[in-house]
Amino acid sequence: MDSLRIIADLMTISARTAPKTKGEDHILTKTIEGGDIKKLAKDMIEYGERHKRSNFDRDAKGVLASSAVLLIGLKDAKPAMINCGACGFKNCKEASKQVNDGEFKGLICAFRLLDLGIALGSAVKTAMCHNVDNRIIYRIGAVARSCGIVDWHIAIGIPLSATGKNPHFDR
Repeated sequence: MDSLRIIADLMTISARTAPKTKGEDHILTKTIEGGDIKKLAKDMIEYGERHKRSNFDRDAKGVLASSAVLLIGLKDAKPAMINCGACGFKNCKEASKQVNDGEFKGLICAFRLLDLGIALGSAVKTAMCHNVDNRIIYRIGAVARSCGIVDWHIAIGIPLSATGKNPHFDR
C-alpha cells in the first residue's frame, strides 16, 4: 500500500529528528516492503526453529500481515564519552573495548540506546497520529541482522498495517 510507504517515510523523519545525546546522530533506518516482507517472515520462523526460541513464528505472522516494516537501529555508535558507568564499566574508553556478537552486537553505550528508544517512540507516535497499526518488535530486528538485511549492531522492527483489526496485538 503506497500510503503506508509514505507513513514509513514520515516515521523515518521522526526518528531522524528525535533528540539525541550531545546532538550526535547515529540512528539508521530502512523500510522493507513487498516480497522482502515475506522473506523476512520466513527467516523469522526459521530463526526461531533453529535457535529453539519462542514467539518468532508468532511475530512472523504479524509481519506477514503488514504492508511495510520499518527498521530503526544503530551501527558504530561511539560512546557518548560521559563516563557515567551505566554500561557497567568504569569509563567509556574501557567499555568501547568490549564486543559481544549475539542477536545484537555490543557493547552499546547506554545513552546511544536511549537515543534509539527516543527515535523508536517518535516514529511510532507518527504512525499513531496517522492511525497506522504498529508495534515495536525486537525479534524483527534480530532476524534482519542475522539474515543480512542490515549489518547494524542493533536493529528493532516496526511492522505497519492499515486493516480493520490490528494484527500486531493478536498474540
